[in-house]
Formats: sequence, structure tokens, C-alpha cells
Amino acid sequence: MTRPISRRAALAGLGLAAASAGCLGRTENIAGRDPPEQLTLEINATPADADPNGIRIARQLEEHLTAVGIDVRLNTVGQTDLWRKVLINQNFDLYVGQFVETEPFDPDALYGLTHSRFVAESGWQNPFGLTEMAVDDLLERQRRTDGRDRNDAVAALQETVCELQPFSVIAFPDALTAVQENRFDGWTEDRQPLSVTGLLELDPVAVDGSGDDGSATNTSTGGNETVTDEAAGDALRLVTTDDRITENWNPIAAEYRKYGTFTGLLYDSLARADGDAVFPWLAAGWEQVDDTTLEVTLRDAWWHDGEPVTASDVAFTYEFLRDTSLGNVETPVPTPRFRGRSSLVDGARVRDDATVRLTVPEVNETVAARALRVPILPEHVWAERARAATIAGFEFDFETTEAIVSNNPDPVGSGPLRFVEATAGESVTFERNPDHFLVRPAPEDPDATDDSTDPRVGIPPRYHGKPAFDRLRIEVLPSDIPAVEAVAEGLADATVSNLGPESVPRIGRSTDARLVSGRSAAFYHVGYNVRQSPLSNPRFRAVIARLIDKAAIVDDAFDGYAQAATSPLAASPTAVPESVAWTDGRDPIHPFFDDDGSLDVAAARAALRDVGYRFDDEGRLLSRGR
Repeated sequence: MTRPISRRAALAGLGLAAASAGCLGRTENIAGRDPPEQLTLEINATPADADPNGIRIARQLEEHLTAVGIDVRLNTVGQTDLWRKVLINQNFDLYVGQFVETEPFDPDALYGLTHSRFVAESGWQNPFGLTEMAVDDLLERQRRTDGRDRNDAVAALQETVCELQPFSVIAFPDALTAVQENRFDGWTEDRQPLSVTGLLELDPVAVDGSGDDGSATNTSTGGNETVTDEAAGDALRLVTTDDRITENWNPIAAEYRKYGTFTGLLYDSLARADGDAVFPWLAAGWEQVDDTTLEVTLRDAWWHDGEPVTASDVAFTYEFLRDTSLGNVETPVPTPRFRGRSSLVDGARVRDDATVRLTVPEVNETVAARALRVPILPEHVWAERARAATIAGFEFDFETTEAIVSNNPDPVGSGPLRFVEATAGESVTFERNPDHFLVRPAPEDPDATDDSTDPRVGIPPRYHGKPAFDRLRIEVLPSDIPAVEAVAEGLADATVSNLGPESVPRIGRSTDARLVSGRSAAFYHVGYNVRQSPLSNPRFRAVIARLIDKAAIVDDAFDGYAQAATSPLAASPTAVPESVAWTDGRDPIHPFFDDDGSLDVAAARAALRDVGYRFDDEGRLLSRGR
């Protein structure tokens, strides 16, 4: 009799199995004469010091796959190498990771993630290789329809994606951040405190009071400067365990970006999101000219090198996101990020320096607004990176451009922060951009009767005069524990990396530090490479999904600081249909093979036989079905 695998045993320990690089698939018996070999799968994940939650998920999956007779190789690699392996080279079987979002995303985010039109692209565009007409049709339908019709399409889309399992949603972790409360206010649990808008909403701790108009007029305890629309407080000090922001500032580099918070402060987008609402940012506003045309008017803005931001930069950006080679190679080389949004723009036409018309297909208003939320790039900087990438005279693959592989040294954006200096692997420093429209007050006009002369019209007042600090310094520390200690000792204002639950007790030992806990939109998931057998078989993927004990992972790996889920939209305001709602500790689509808290190995093996697989006399799952 096969013994079940207990939940605790499956998650116990963080010992890492060394594995050779490369994607291990099944061994094909081309001639059909030799006996099939044991099925081998490789799981890729980051090590415990980089992501203790991810490795625990990977370890449980390794234990359960091994229990049902699969030869498993657990390969641990750094975060950059993991995303390069998965998103760029597409050289993987399974991986464990987090989706890169700080905001609960609109259902249209699934367009870039799962539509077959992106199957040949690299990056976060369909990294799984899913090609399903049913999914494509629903993705197109949710773009075209509105109201109840869109809700119905989104509900059907969730059901279809959850059934097919190109990736298995595990849980939405709580965003745990340690913060100091004696220097800055505004660390909110309503949203991610370390998002672009979260950092811009910070105010210095009040000493002298604040202005009646809501602008920051407080004196920081860290200095004597009064913070107004014209002058900010002293430095905001953050600590992280992720060193990528000290080495790369390329906003389109998928393998170096997690949430994109800091590049989001370097580069402005035409619009930003505030919950369900979208408000103008670099754009002063936009209007629908006809069914397929948006006319966007820009604010007065300047790049960090002093050049003006113009409509030509906006038109260039959308062309560049579509093809970073700008037509210089036979096959377009799209960016690894933002393609779901930028694909909404079929063309851009400059009318004058401050006005550009975007051609957008007939989609609903919510989806159309997503097209405005991409980083606007300076044409005079990025046009030079359209050539094929080379190093020391050797060309890369012809589908790679300098734009994609560049670390973007001395980044030139138009955002509220600008780059100062960095030491790779140690720290990076940004400073407040004094020329940004957020800090430029309206000119004094005694005849003005409204806010039409204010360069910030349309932007919520809480962002006026921001950021509320002169400099932003991010220091890299080896793990969560020293990061939390730095905050508790007053050496840092907040942690950047999402803390593991074992760090939480240390936060309470300081009178000035506290835990900020909000629900993250960056859900943990197991991704499958559906381009290759046996993962190309949705029925096989469904069995693997049922080997994941999500309830145990939430209880034991996350110590309860997470919510198990089935749908990737579980954290969004969008309604999740009952058919895919996590209920009573159970996944309604692909429930865990549960035997009173343990893995029911016999049931799992029976399910594998049902989908055409067989075992040898030693209980090993063979690489070829019947």
C-alpha cells in the first residue's frame, strides 16, 4: 500500500536539490522499440534567501510529483536568471514565481498573458505558449463589450483559463512591509505602500501642521526644511533583498523588473490608475474623436536631460513597443513588457508638439484607458538602441536589439524622480525632479476663476507637490532579517521586498516600527511550458494542479499571511464567478487529491492512468502514455 504524503512533511525543510541547467523533458522513443523511460520534469524556482515562499511551493510540488512516480529535478536560480530562462529563452518545464503587478489588474491583463497572438514573443506575453481559440475569443469579446456582456465574458474567461491551467494560481500573499512611523506618514494598507502611487502619497510626519489645501507643509523630524509644493523633505531610505534595481534601469527588461515601482517613478505614463478610476498624468487629458481615435493632449514636461517631451515621443513609444528594431530587421522585435497594453494602439499620428492621435480598435472605455498606461520613452535616447545587439563585435540572435539587452545606464525619463548614482549589488540613489509638473504650482493670475492655469489639473491633490522627499536611497541587504532590523533601529524607513512571515515577530520589538499588511496582486503561481509534451496536454496539467495543496501552503509556508485562490482575478474588483471561487478551503476546478490532510497518492495515480499514462513495476510514471 502506498503511504500518503502529509502536508507538514511535504513542506518541511528548505534543503535545495542541485540540478544541472537546461530544460528536462521526456525522452522520446522514436523507433518505438526500446521501453519508455521514467518521465522527468524540472521545476525552476529562486532559492530560499531570495524567496522563501516560492521555494516552499516548489518543494511541496517536488515531493508530490515524486510520490506519484515522476523523476523531479528542482533547479534553483537567481531571480534574474529564472525570468531569463522562462520569459526570454522559454527553456523550462515548470516554474514557481510571482506575477509582476502592484495593483489588482483589470481582466484585460489576461490578454497579454494568454492570447495566442503573443505565443512567438518573449517576456510576459504568453510565456506559457498557450494557443486556445476559446481563450482568444473570450479575450477579444471582453475588449469589445461593456457592462453585463463584459462581465459574462470575463466570467467565462476565468472558467476557461482555470480549466485549461496554463498556470496554476496558488495564493495571493499579504504584502508585508516593515515601516518606521517617526519620519513619514501615509504607509497605507489600502494599497501596496511600495507602489508608485503609494510612495507618492507619503507625507513627512507633521510637526508644524499642514496646509488647508492638503499640500504638504509639515516639517520632517529628519531635518529643518519645511515641505511645500516647492521643496520636499529629506531622504526616504528603503532596504531590499533584491539587487536588480542597482544594476538595471531598463523599464522594458522583463527579467530585471519585479513590480517596476522605481522605473515607474523615473518614467511617466500618459495616465495612472487609482483603484477603478484612471486619471491623466503626463497627458493633460484625452477625448474620443471617433470610434477608433483618441486625441491626447500633453502637459508641459521635460526629460531629465532638459529636452522637452513632445507628441513625437509618444508616437515613437508606441511604435517602439511594437518593434524595438523600428523595422531594421525582417521580423519585428517587440518589447518583453507592456505588449498587452501597447497592442491596443494600432497607430499614432502627431498633430503638433503637444497633441497626438492614437488609433485604437473599437474597445470598451476601461480597456482603452489601459493603452495610456505604458512608460513614455524619449525618442532621442531610445531610437539609437534599435540596432541589433552586439557585444565586442559578436551579434546576438537576430531577434534581439540593444533596447532589450541594455541596462539603460544613466536613465533619462520625465518622471518625478531622476537617477543620481548606483553601486551594483549595494545601493542606488534617486533625487526629486524639481522640473516635474507635480511640483510646479499654478502661475499667479489674479483674473483666473478656476484651476485651468494649474499644470496639475486632473491629478488628485494628494499628489501635488510630491514626492515629499529630496532623495530616495535603496540599500541592498542579504535577507529579510537584517532588512527588518535596519527599519527597527531607525536606519531605514521601510523594507521593499515582500517579507516572509518569519520576519513579522521582529517588527513588534521596536516601538517605532510597525507592520503594514495589504493584499498583493502579485499572486504566486506554477507556470507550465505548454509548448512541449506532456505539459501540452491540459488533462495532464490538470492532474499536476491537483497535486498542489494550496491550503497547506497558505497555513504552513505563508503562516496564514496569504489567501489561496483559483482565479488570477481573485484580488481584483472584478466579480469572480462561484464556479472558480475558492470556497471552504477547496479549489472548485482542480481540487487537491486530499486524504484527510495528506496527498492521496492512489487517487493521483489513477487520474494519471485515466489520461493515458502508465507505470512500471517499480511505480515509476513512464514518459509515454498508452
